[in-house]
Amino acid sequence: MSGKENSRERLIKTASRLFQLQGYHATGLNQITKESGAPKGSLYYHFPDGKEQLAIESVQLTTAFVSKQIEEGLNKSTDPIEAIQLFIKDMAERFERESCTVGIPIAAVALETSLISEPLRASCQSAYQKFQSAFTEKLIQSGYEEKHAMELGIVINSMIEGAFLISFTMGKSEPLLLVAKQIPSLLK
Repeated sequence: MSGKENSRERLIKTASRLFQLQGYHATGLNQITKESGAPKGSLYYHFPDGKEQLAIESVQLTTAFVSKQIEEGLNKSTDPIEAIQLFIKDMAERFERESCTVGIPIAAVALETSLISEPLRASCQSAYQKFQSAFTEKLIQSGYEEKHAMELGIVINSMIEGAFLISFTMGKSEPLLLVAKQIPSLLK
């Protein structure tokens, strides 16, 4: 791996973490370069379109990471109800272990930029569609009709996203666990 690839990856990973923790507007390029350890010149070399381009690539990195977690979680059981519940419970456990030190993967960027940046809005939309698709595919594989599975995928992802937000405000994972508890009622 070349030094350029290494600094580029460090910039994206650092930006992703900071955008999740602080939001888009509260995260400056100087902070990103300082915390990543990458030379400031590499920021402009790798991201000539600036912060927006870096944010889009950060969202894409986060999307890939979260999608993999969802897919791995859903593969723990062939039963969709059990699989979704296990996934949510695993998220709640991680939330408790990490003591609320990580942000909601896409929400901060989506909320802050969707009305002012079409490229970032589209990137966040793509992320949420990928998350929803994982739930949809699990339901289709389990015999749910495609249209109904798509609707449920959106609802499940929305419930999880909302529960994460409320968990952060409460400082505990109880909302996530309540969502897990309601999955059987939703999927009956």
